[in-house]
Amino acid sequence: MLRSFLRTALLVILSLSILSQPFAQSGSMLGFNSDSARSQNALEAKFDSFLNAENLREWMKRMSAQPHHLGSKYGKENAKFMEDKFKSWGYKTEIAEFEVLFPTPKTRIVEMTAPEKFTLKLNEPALKEDATSGQQKDQLPTYNAYSIDGDVKGPLVYVNYGTPADYEELERRGIDVKGKIVISRYGGSWRGIKPKVAAEHGAIGCLIYSDPKNDGFYQGDTYPKGPWRSENGVQRGSVMDMPMHPGDPLTKGVGATKNAKRIDRKDAETLTKIPVLPISYADALPLLRNLDGAVVPDAWRGALPVTYHFGGGTPTVRMKLEFNWEMKTIYNVIAKMEGRERPDQWIIRGNHHDAWVNGASDPISGMVAELEEARAIGELAKTGWKPKRTIVYCAWDAEEEGLIGSTEWVEANADELRKKAAVYINTDSNGRGFLGIGGSHTLEKFINEVGRDVSDPQTNLSVWERARAQQIVNGSPLDRNEATSRKDLRIGALGSGSDYTPFLQHLGIASMNIGFGGEDGGGSYHSIYDSFDHYTRFNDPGFKYGIALSKVCGHAVLRLANADTLPFEFTNFTDTVGQYINEVTRLTDTMRDDTKRINQLISSGMWRSVQNPADGLREPKMKDEVPQINFDPLKNALTRLKDSSSFYQRVSAGKQPNAAAQKALDEILYKTERVLTRTEGLPRRDWFRHQIYAPGFYTGYGVKTLPGVREAIEQRDWREANEQIVIVSKVLENFAAEIDKAAKLY
Repeated sequence: MLRSFLRTALLVILSLSILSQPFAQSGSMLGFNSDSARSQNALEAKFDSFLNAENLREWMKRMSAQPHHLGSKYGKENAKFMEDKFKSWGYKTEIAEFEVLFPTPKTRIVEMTAPEKFTLKLNEPALKEDATSGQQKDQLPTYNAYSIDGDVKGPLVYVNYGTPADYEELERRGIDVKGKIVISRYGGSWRGIKPKVAAEHGAIGCLIYSDPKNDGFYQGDTYPKGPWRSENGVQRGSVMDMPMHPGDPLTKGVGATKNAKRIDRKDAETLTKIPVLPISYADALPLLRNLDGAVVPDAWRGALPVTYHFGGGTPTVRMKLEFNWEMKTIYNVIAKMEGRERPDQWIIRGNHHDAWVNGASDPISGMVAELEEARAIGELAKTGWKPKRTIVYCAWDAEEEGLIGSTEWVEANADELRKKAAVYINTDSNGRGFLGIGGSHTLEKFINEVGRDVSDPQTNLSVWERARAQQIVNGSPLDRNEATSRKDLRIGALGSGSDYTPFLQHLGIASMNIGFGGEDGGGSYHSIYDSFDHYTRFNDPGFKYGIALSKVCGHAVLRLANADTLPFEFTNFTDTVGQYINEVTRLTDTMRDDTKRINQLISSGMWRSVQNPADGLREPKMKDEVPQINFDPLKNALTRLKDSSSFYQRVSAGKQPNAAAQKALDEILYKTERVLTRTEGLPRRDWFRHQIYAPGFYTGYGVKTLPGVREAIEQRDWREANEQIVIVSKVLENFAAEIDKAAKLY
C-alpha cells in the first residue's frame, strides 16, 4: 500500500512540476478552425456527461455470463443483444455472417511414459470463488486452435521460449530436436511461432506451458487470492501461422461467404505442421523434473522448484490430438450513423466480442467501453446533432482464432473500404493504469491532442500526462529523454494481434489501437478464470478506466467525424521513419562488427581457449562477411519526405482550405496510407502489403518496421535487402508526392 502511494505521488509530482501543458480546450484543435474547435469542445463535454459506468458493469455481467466462443449459442445471442442495442440508439445495424473453418478437440492425451508414468490432467478446476468457472459443458477445453491432428511419441527437449535464437543456443550445445517433442514456456514470442520454429528444426510435437516466473506465483498471489495464474490455469490460444495471413485458413484474400471458393484443408498454409497443446505449470512440473542432460543457462530458468535441464533423452512423452474440423457461422455486428456532409468518408471503430471462454477481460472489457461510447453518441444524435462523416461501429466475431471476423469483413468489402475508409480505431482488453497507443504515425499528433483532453480517474491529471510521467519514471534512457524533450509522446508501431491488422496491413487504412493497463495484474488470460468475478476484483473494479477508454476513443471518433479537415499530420511520421532507417543502418553495422569479431576469435583459437569442455559448447561456424549495403536510396527518399512534410506543415498551419477543396483534400489525406502499401505485398507473404509496418515472420504479434528491408538483413539475404531498399524508397517518394498534392489545395 505504501509503495503504491509513493509511486503514485512521484508520478503526480513529476507531472505537475515538469509536464503540465494546457489541454487543447484552451487552444487550437488539429483539423478545426477556432469556431468549430469551441463547438467541438462543447460537444465532447456533452458526450462525457452521458457516460455511465454502471452500464459497463451491467453489460459485462450479461455478456460474460456464459462461454461465448466462435460458433457457440451464447456468442450468437451476444451478437443479437448488441444488434438490438445499436438499433435502439439510432444506428442502422446489421449482422454480417461468414462461414469459417474452426477445429475443436475430440481427443487430447499427453502422458509421460518413461522414466515414470504420468498422465496430464489437461483441465482447469472450478472455483467456489468464481461463479462462472463451473460451466464445463459449455467451455472449450484447453487446446491450441489450428494445431494439426497427430499421435506422436519421443524424448522431450526444453527449448525455453522456442524462438529462433533459442534454437541457435541448442545448436551451439549440440542438442538436436529432430524426432523429438519440445516443451516451451509462454513468452518471448507469440505462441504460434513456437510450433512453427520447432517443426522447422525437425520436432514432431510441441507443448507450451505458463511458467510461474512469467505468469504465476513469482509475480504475486495467484487466483483466487490474487490475480495471477494458478498452478492449474492454462492459456488457450490460436497457433495459426498469422504472419502468413490471418482470417479463415481456406479463403485467403476473399470473404468467407457461404458460396466462397475454398481450398482443400491439406493445402492451407496457416495450419501447424506438428501437433501442439498448451498445459498448466502443474502438468508441466513432472515433465520438467524428469528432464536429463545439461543444466540450462540462467536466462532459461523459470520459477518451478526443479533444476531446469535441456533433456533430449528422458523423459519420453506421448501426445495424441484429434480435432473436429467443422465449418461454423460467425456474426459481426455492423452499425452505421450516416454523415450529413461527407457520408462516403467512414470513421470505423471496432472491438471483438468472441472469447475463448467467458472473456470478461478479453474482450468484453473493451467491448462494453465501445458500446457505452456508441450509446453516448446516439444520445448526441437525439439532440439533433449529426456527424459530418459516417461513423461505423463494429463488434467482431472470431478474433481469438486468427482475427477471422474482421479479416473476412474487410476482404469481402475491400473495394468499398479502399474508397471510403478514412481511419480505423481498435480496442481489445482494457484495465486499470496507463494509456497505451499504437498506430499510424500520421495520426500521432492527433491522438496526443486527444489524450491531453481526457482526465485520468486515479490522479486527475490528463491520461496523456500520466502516460508521460510513467515513461520518465519507468522508461528506458531513450524513453525518458524523449518524454522530457519531445512535444508528443511517440506511439508504438503496430504489428499484429488484434483487429486493426486487416485494415492497416492489408488495405492501408490508417489505424490506431488504444487501451489502458499496467496496474491490473494478469493471470486470467485465455482461461476459464477470465470472468466477471476476476475482473471486478482485480482489473478495473469501478469501471473507471472503462469510462476513460470510452472518452479517449469517443473523443477521437467525434473529432475525426466532425473535423473541417481530417487531422492527418506528416512531420511525426517522417521523424519516425527516420528512426527506422537509422535502425536498419545500425543493424548492418552491428552485424558486420559481430561477424568480424567472432570470425577472428575462431580463426585465432581464442574461442576454444576460454571454453570449458564440460559445457559441451560447439565452436561457432565462421560466417560470411557482411557486405556494404547501399542505403542511399532510403536516405534520399527521407530527405524528400522531410521537405514535403515540412512544407505541408507550414502551408496548413492555422488554415483551412475553402469548402470546395475540403472534400478533395480529405481524400488525399486519408489515402496517403494506401500509398504505403504494394499489391505485391512482402516477400513470401503477399497478403501483408504495408511496407512500413508488419508483424515479424518469427515474432508473430511483434512489429517489424521497414519489414522487407529489416527481415532481409536479419536473414543475411543481401541481394533481397538491396532490392527491398529500392522498393521502400520508391514507396516513400510516392508518399511525399501525395503530401505535395495536399499542400496545393491550401
